[in-house]
Amino acid sequence: MLGHRALSGTQLIILLSLAAICTITIFASLSFGGFKLTLSEVLSGNLTELQQRIFFEIRMPRILLAIIVGASLGFSGAALQGLFRNPLADPGLIGVSAGAALGAVVGIVLFSSSSLAGLLGIYFLPVFAMTGALVVILLLLSLSQGSGAADLTYLLLLGIAINSLATVGIGFLTFVSDDSQLRGLTFWMMGSFGAASSEAIWWVFFLACISGGVIIGFSRQLDILQLGPAEASRIGVDNRKINLLVVVLTALIIGAGVAFAGIIGFIGLIVPHMVRLLGGSQHLYVLSGSSLLGAVLALFADTVARVALLPAEIPVGLVTSAIGAPIFLAIVIKVRKR
Repeated sequence: MLGHRALSGTQLIILLSLAAICTITIFASLSFGGFKLTLSEVLSGNLTELQQRIFFEIRMPRILLAIIVGASLGFSGAALQGLFRNPLADPGLIGVSAGAALGAVVGIVLFSSSSLAGLLGIYFLPVFAMTGALVVILLLLSLSQGSGAADLTYLLLLGIAINSLATVGIGFLTFVSDDSQLRGLTFWMMGSFGAASSEAIWWVFFLACISGGVIIGFSRQLDILQLGPAEASRIGVDNRKINLLVVVLTALIIGAGVAFAGIIGFIGLIVPHMVRLLGGSQHLYVLSGSSLLGAVLALFADTVARVALLPAEIPVGLVTSAIGAPIFLAIVIKVRKR
């Protein structure tokens, strides 16, 4: 395996700063909400029984899920943008988000009234969403192998086709759903961390750590791929191996996050851009920085979603889109001026 290039002093400072901002955001998110918890109360441990239940059973699991999903989306976006050598690549590009969404919609519309819903309990939607994501992963693997090589253009076209088919399925099931089902699937499609539980956190954390750790190990190969597939192959990069590896592992990360939090847009698209603008395009740095900044953005969006219209709650996906669209527009304008 090719050796890693050390991070520069500037990049280390940026990563430490992002980690500090993430820590501050965590404490702020713990304090704000429909039920006030001051930072001094949390740190002192002098919480009433009601405060303890709110802190440990509601707010802390939600914040942890937001951190993991936000970091996963930022990381996946950085990995896919590096793999496709395209700054517009996004976690939804390969069709896994759409597949997970279709799986969840199938569960809501066709099985929400069945005994299966009672049997699965809180895992009802995640099981269907993760099944949809896994189906997409298997399709990507089988169809790309049939091409004789994991060609990136072919994978991109597969993702576009899968997204289109999933959109058709979601549209049809939305059309035939009743009012109750329509409200449920609409809210889920907009994203929320409200269904956080310890089981959900461990599943997403486990898949994110295993998959992310493997991709980090190939960060130097992603750097070399920026020279082009032919040049990278001459240097010693196995293009087919790294293409399939990154696609499948990011699909697992995205599928797990979408399964438990719904569709949350723009984090995987804008976060890698911001990190690269701050400290360069070395992938060991970009992947690490995108994880930290993705967690910060998800935490901030979730806090805004919880407190902006109390006692109602705004879907997190709407908040991330409202934040992400202007930032992305500003980045595009700045890059064009350069």
